[in-house]
Amino acid sequence: MDAHWEPLGRRLKVLAAEGCGFSTDTLLLADFSMPKRNSACADFGSGCGVIPLLWGYRAKPKSILALDVQGEALELMRASVKENGMEGLITPVQGDIRDYRRVLPHQALDLAASNPPYFPPGSGAVSRDPQREWARHSASFQLADLAAAAGYSLRHGGRLCLCLPASRLAEAMAVFRERDLEPKRMRLVQQRPGREPYLLLLECRKGGGPGLSVQENLFITDSSGGYSQEMRRIYGDYLTDENSGKEQEDA
Repeated sequence: MDAHWEPLGRRLKVLAAEGCGFSTDTLLLADFSMPKRNSACADFGSGCGVIPLLWGYRAKPKSILALDVQGEALELMRASVKENGMEGLITPVQGDIRDYRRVLPHQALDLAASNPPYFPPGSGAVSRDPQREWARHSASFQLADLAAAAGYSLRHGGRLCLCLPASRLAEAMAVFRERDLEPKRMRLVQQRPGREPYLLLLECRKGGGPGLSVQENLFITDSSGGYSQEMRRIYGDYLTDENSGKEQEDA
């Protein structure tokens, strides 16, 4: 595994590798799901650990459980946690989300986040890279699995935040409501003005009453092709001259 360090901020970095890295979507979800102070949090399908690292860097949560089934990802994550001095805050755990009763605490989390596989099995383009294919399609990590794990581990009033292709909005609403996870906040993401939304950021609340807050659409770039003001806020001190060109390609 050819691992290399990637900056996430002036004083934060992550060990990534081919097929086990991160994209703009990861950074968007980290911002959308930012924990409240002293909250107990978990990231389901954490990969190399970007979301837990950003939570620890930008917020003051009490604890972060970072769950992933792939051993290679856990190796990268453990190295990043140690390098950034977050051993007492982030706990990497290897396990299958379908085995949630064994790997997750019961009704103890204030916040859970997940960037699940984008497409249901049998749909969307197939990648030749096994790790990329896992991130795009996985029969072992479907929305119903995420809903069951979140319903088990979140306390009453706890939040589940996730990102999905915008085309899966109706599916997500139905799946999470079945588990008493009421959709409460939604934001659509567009590459630029004039383009259709491609990404959905959704927050569900366990035991929440009906009523959905639809936030203003988020634009990655503005009409001139540069980063929007909102994206500059989200990137924060990660957005250096060195990374600007790379992220424009990933967006």
